[in-house]
Amino acid sequence: MTEPLIEAMAPEDWPTVREIYQQGIATGNATFEVEVPAWEEWDQAHHSDHRFVARVNGRIVGWVALAPVSRRHVYRGVAEVSVYVAAGDRGRGVGRALLSATVQSSERAGIWTLQTGIFRENEASLALHRRLGFREVGIRERIGQHHDAWRDVVFLERRSAHAGN
Repeated sequence: MTEPLIEAMAPEDWPTVREIYQQGIATGNATFEVEVPAWEEWDQAHHSDHRFVARVNGRIVGWVALAPVSRRHVYRGVAEVSVYVAAGDRGRGVGRALLSATVQSSERAGIWTLQTGIFRENEASLALHRRLGFREVGIRERIGQHHDAWRDVVFLERRSAHAGN
């Protein structure tokens, strides 16, 4: 596969981003969400400077975005990361390229902690995050019900070696 080109996400990318998000939802192991929110809701919930798409031969094959964890000033340097790769493009380095770009952009912006919660069964996502310096903080057991089953979420974080020190 050609190395993905990582670019800032534009509003006109939303239809493809939405489709990739929907593919992740359909796996049952990517998110507690059961439907993709409207663009306006998603846009307001995510940092505008930290959302990227991966393109291969001009086609969007994945996306990543950061969302603030709180509106409180004390948490201004903490963000939650979401990364999704199109079903047919998983396991080809797209997620790594996207997450690497986000780590770099967050470091430049002074974000000192990236965090994420990943279903225990999502071994590929757990491995990806660990390869990029995320460490397991703990497991939130039976934190929520998803399709009538209790789910555990592995909570991971990546602390910056530069920002916030």
